[in-house]
Amino acid sequence: MRAVFFLVSVLVLSPLTGCMQDMIVDVTDDGCEPVDAGRESDGVLRILTYDIVAFSEEMLEEFTNQSGYDIEMIRTDDAGGILEQMLQTQQAPQADIAVGLDNTYLATALDRCVLQSHNVSRSGLSDAALEPYQGIRAVPFDQADVCLNYDETKVDGETLTVPTSLWDLTEEAWKGKIAFPSPLTSSPGRSFMVATVDYFENDEDNTTDAFDWWGAMADNDAIFTSGWTEAYERHYSGGYGERWVEGHLGDAAMTVSYCHSPGVEAFYSDNWTKSTSLTLPRSTFHQVEYAAVINGAVEVEAANAFIEYLLSEEVNQNMPENNLMLSVLTNASLPETNGYRYHTDTPTLNAEISMSRIGVEMDAWLLAWSEATA
Repeated sequence: MRAVFFLVSVLVLSPLTGCMQDMIVDVTDDGCEPVDAGRESDGVLRILTYDIVAFSEEMLEEFTNQSGYDIEMIRTDDAGGILEQMLQTQQAPQADIAVGLDNTYLATALDRCVLQSHNVSRSGLSDAALEPYQGIRAVPFDQADVCLNYDETKVDGETLTVPTSLWDLTEEAWKGKIAFPSPLTSSPGRSFMVATVDYFENDEDNTTDAFDWWGAMADNDAIFTSGWTEAYERHYSGGYGERWVEGHLGDAAMTVSYCHSPGVEAFYSDNWTKSTSLTLPRSTFHQVEYAAVINGAVEVEAANAFIEYLLSEEVNQNMPENNLMLSVLTNASLPETNGYRYHTDTPTLNAEISMSRIGVEMDAWLLAWSEATA
């Protein structure tokens, strides 16, 4: 059955589109008025983020020990929740720094002036991390390629064969066997939807587009979930959910995750995994996650210090193990231990859609996706 998702205010969003149609992603800080601080300074750095694995108690305590700043965490479910919280409290911000907006959400945050300039050096960051955005109101802190993952024991060349086109997934053999996190509420789901836009704009058939494909997937009983966790942990048969998650269904032989997710599976399972990734050209999306000082922050100095800490070698080099994402440093590499690097695939060609275009067209894409999958 098709799952129906309704557009929620932060994501659709006539309120967000405003001047977005004329938006140019900033290279200066011009155009945004500073917001008065939403509270009195108390020496506590308040961090707005989702449940980032890397933010362990030990990591936060080490920052406090090094800097002298205490920390309070304000957590949301995902990147969309971070943006929603900033918009709702824009005139009286409750946090100083946002950590976790990605390059499918950042354009809206820039357009709505909820971020202010930082003073953190970007030297030492990789070209891939800097490519989507090189302005002064956000800094990359991790990155990865979003792509389809599949269970090699199910896609065995007999019952299911490895797709050579996304259209292959609309065939009867794949009926009800793919789980997609919704782009309305999931940043990997949103990233993959963006990739499909580029994929179908560049395929040989100019009579169909991405949303024709999404409609065909819905007709083929694709499983739609609210987020990555439900799709990967509960439905996907090729991941750790089979062993560790109560209520695991395993009814999906394919889902949306990251091209390095099989490497993570192997790393934590003594170099064993039955999961691999599908990297059809333009079906993958390079996701970059950002840290940014919130417009109206009280503890600006502490916020900049925390961003510098995130980019330090001691923290950022360990992103693959501690945050299950990839470092943004130029000299970083994946661990070879337990097959992490071996089982990680590198896309041949990621989707090529600029962040400014994403900002302009996202509302229309989300509406088209919702109509196609309803």
